[in-house]
Amino acid sequence: MSNQYGRAYLLRHGETEWSRDGRHTGLTDLPLTERGERQARAAGPMLADRDISHVFVSPLQRARRTAELAGFSDVQVDDNLVEWDYGVTEGISTLQIREIVGYDWELWSDGVHIDLPKSAQVVDPPSPGETVDDVARRASAVVRRIEPHLRDGQDVLIVAHGHLLRVLTAMWLELAPVDGSRFVLETATVSTLAFERERHVIAGWNVRED
Repeated sequence: MSNQYGRAYLLRHGETEWSRDGRHTGLTDLPLTERGERQARAAGPMLADRDISHVFVSPLQRARRTAELAGFSDVQVDDNLVEWDYGVTEGISTLQIREIVGYDWELWSDGVHIDLPKSAQVVDPPSPGETVDDVARRASAVVRRIEPHLRDGQDVLIVAHGHLLRVLTAMWLELAPVDGSRFVLETATVSTLAFERERHVIAGWNVRED
């Protein structure tokens, strides 16, 4: 790895009640569980010795609280870092959705614009939801925002959400947005995006303090 470039550290927020239960948690502004708060505190030491110049966070409280508990109070809120808007699938697990629709529904390939009966919906969605390409456009805007800092040798931290960060990683690697489905990303883990010469690479993934 060349030392002339900075790195982007990705921190997924700690556990929430819905993430614990495998339910799609998009724009619903849930707090961390007690375990999620412990996870967020544990992430702090993994980042404490990094010379982080800028911290970008999602406006949702689970991300902002994770940043705070990890030791980062001077943050910049970026609306592009909110989680995928899941529309009618918000608050419902993949297994539950499959039982309702009667086929092996999959978020990345089938999307959220599906016909779910009103009685099955957990929330009244404010919008029809986003496609993976919609999420990719936001993630690409974040990449464009952070890349100049990295090229100037500055490290940045991004505190956000599982699916958003997976799509962002696909955008960093110049892959298709749907290739974010290939990256497992657990709560309160740290991942690292970097340069190897001029190539965009992953330098660490899904790391949790032992």
